[in-house]
Amino acid sequence: MLKQCLLVLLAAGLISIAAPFAATQDSPPNNQQPNGGWHHGPPDPAQRTQELSKKLNLTSDQQAKVQEILQSEHSQMESLHQDNSLSQQDRHTKMMEIRKSSDTQIRALLDSTQQKKWDEMQAKREQWGQGHRHGPPDAGPPPQQ
Repeated sequence: MLKQCLLVLLAAGLISIAAPFAATQDSPPNNQQPNGGWHHGPPDPAQRTQELSKKLNLTSDQQAKVQEILQSEHSQMESLHQDNSLSQQDRHTKMMEIRKSSDTQIRALLDSTQQKKWDEMQAKREQWGQGHRHGPPDAGPPPQQ
């Protein structure tokens, strides 16, 4: 039971990384599957920056800084993924710390209007992660079993 709970928490954490960056319904990203699921993790930093730029109306200066933050996060996540010395729980904790740091840095770059939208996006991501859904938050209801 404990092992199953930990796996569910880990899955929810991994899914929550991709959640706020789900593509708009008009144009799905290259790594999104037809059924709304993700193929091997979140979009790359350039795609994530592009999506945030659309949603938050980022300036070119903000875009450059956001992409730098996301690239750093991506590199740290890759290193963490390669580190076999950590337990699954420690890896998950570190992953969430990296994500929180990136989120804080991005929020600090935004003006008050953008911060309000960012906070709404983050609240949606948290709510979605707690629901243990499968696929991005805009993909519709989870599959029936």
